[in-house]
Amino acid sequence: MAGENSLKSREVSTMLKQGFISDQTLSISPSRTISMVHSPSSSSPSKTFSSPPPPFSPSTQSMAQNQIQARPTQGQTLYEMMSEEQHRESKLSDGKRRKVQDRLAKLLDEAPFLDPKWGGIGDVRLTVVSRDGFRVSMDVHKSVLAKKSRFFAEKLQRDRGVSHSVEISDCDDVEVYVETVVLMYSEDLMKRLMGEGVRKVLSLLKVSAAIMFDLGVVSCLRYLEAVPWSEDEEEEVISQLGHLQLHESETEVLHRVSSDSSTSAKADDICLSLLSGILLAKDEKARREMKTLISRLLKEDSSNDGSRFDVSKDTLYQLCHRCISSLVLCLSEATSTDDTQDRGVLMSEITREADNIQWIVDILIGKKMGDEFVKIWAEQKELAMLHSKIPTIYRHEISRITAQLCIAIGRRHLLVPKEIRFSLLSTWLEALYEDFGWMRRSSRAVDKKLVEDGLSQTILTLPLLQQQAVLLNWFDRFLSKGDDCPNIQKAFEIWWRRAFIRQYSAEEDTNSQMQITLSDYPT
Repeated sequence: MAGENSLKSREVSTMLKQGFISDQTLSISPSRTISMVHSPSSSSPSKTFSSPPPPFSPSTQSMAQNQIQARPTQGQTLYEMMSEEQHRESKLSDGKRRKVQDRLAKLLDEAPFLDPKWGGIGDVRLTVVSRDGFRVSMDVHKSVLAKKSRFFAEKLQRDRGVSHSVEISDCDDVEVYVETVVLMYSEDLMKRLMGEGVRKVLSLLKVSAAIMFDLGVVSCLRYLEAVPWSEDEEEEVISQLGHLQLHESETEVLHRVSSDSSTSAKADDICLSLLSGILLAKDEKARREMKTLISRLLKEDSSNDGSRFDVSKDTLYQLCHRCISSLVLCLSEATSTDDTQDRGVLMSEITREADNIQWIVDILIGKKMGDEFVKIWAEQKELAMLHSKIPTIYRHEISRITAQLCIAIGRRHLLVPKEIRFSLLSTWLEALYEDFGWMRRSSRAVDKKLVEDGLSQTILTLPLLQQQAVLLNWFDRFLSKGDDCPNIQKAFEIWWRRAFIRQYSAEEDTNSQMQITLSDYPT
């Protein structure tokens, strides 16, 4: 026996030299392999402590067995050297430490390992030490540790009937380690966890996984699967489970935020259904709210490169064609009916379909897919003709589509050939002129200056002779209509200077050509 004790002393001495432990009681960090120190006595059980600190509450037996101790603070002279800000931070830190001590005192005072049913005082002195030296000691039972934790079972199985002193050092959160030990004594872990925050349970999960407390891991995962998460908590759950790499055990929890490829492949069908539902919605208030929501979500999706959701261009253009066909039908019926009541319903439908087109076009522009729509809208000769036969009060929402396209062209969000730009104005500019007065008076959503700037920029992208034709026509109309016609004087000035003041000669200037000389580079 003396030889065995001598061998163990040499082993401990070696570990001390290697830095694994700091005194004669073995110390482990959460990432290190646990070790034990045996009493030098024979088979009779004894306890080996690392100079236990004074009891936290001497009046109670429980706190005599379970002690909390903090590393001594630095001397007063150091405090005198600290700045006022550092002093405030120190006071806050001390206040936080006291709160932790109070919670731990209550937790240990009610700890289940104090219950006599476990056979009296524990035979393992378990000490948990934080990185700043804060420590908590507990007398717990080897039988419970070995039964609940595969980690402790492996390390404590070799020496039966011998007391141990075990120290876990460099802990992130001493309180969580103590609570994990308490969980090991609980008969109903889910009941014990009930009401806890997601972050606390994630911390308990991390410690349970570290000490291979399988029932704790399963219970924490079951709890996380059953409770709601905030968006911030959701990020933490995903991140934490990713680090722990529990594989199959975490699958149920992550079902809330993940799906298989077959589900994501149906995203376009889902989007088509949602957009169609909004276009056909019966409740106008709900329709407006859902339009705003879906638009915001699609914009978020566009800015997220890693997103798996992608509404296709074909889906959006399918909806555009559907809305245009419906609009043509409504205008045709409106021009052929004399019934005032039916006409009012049709006019409401016209406004609604025009608004639907504006919404889909806005999505297309946001996704940089709107170029083709300019050509589609420029080709709507029949629609433009029917538009001219409807009273302005009912039709001006249609002209907002033209204004929307001009604004996007002016902002460089749509890139279309000059032929299509000129065709757009040829088909719809007269209608825009006629409806402009109603547009600016009846809708708060219309920014008069924005429309005028967009129209000006679109006109100025045309060849000079086309600019001239459009702007001379505007000149006569503006003199007749005044504020009911878009004021594009700035575009007129720029055209005038281009045409008569800063005339540009397209003749080739041979003197200005860049000269390029090719020669061999010496090696």
